[in-house]
Amino acid sequence: MYMVLFVLDNPQYLDEVLDAWEEIGVSGVTIIDSTGINRRRQALQVGTPFMAGINRILSGDLETHNTLFTIVQNKTIVKKCIVAAEKIVGDLNQPHSGVLAAWEIPIVKGIPSLEENLEEA
Repeated sequence: MYMVLFVLDNPQYLDEVLDAWEEIGVSGVTIIDSTGINRRRQALQVGTPFMAGINRILSGDLETHNTLFTIVQNKTIVKKCIVAAEKIVGDLNQPHSGVLAAWEIPIVKGIPSLEENLEEA
């Protein structure tokens, strides 16, 4: 099993990425609105930190990302996730496209279709 984490830089692509991942068999994606340290610091540079915080709350202009988490069965599906994401957002090695990481996880509990690996551990 693999955990896939994808920080999608442009939230306008979210539904396209979700549809593309679903087409390759990915389901159960958790989505979190997030922001990075650079965007936070840029937003805080507008006046005092207090006023910048108030302005962000009132205007909602702090740019956010979407962070997607999913668990997939194998490395082949991880690679398919990367290909599908890059077809939509472009080369992930380019700025402002996103960041994708995946790592192997030895035990999964709570997803019945993936729990068979517990007996192997």
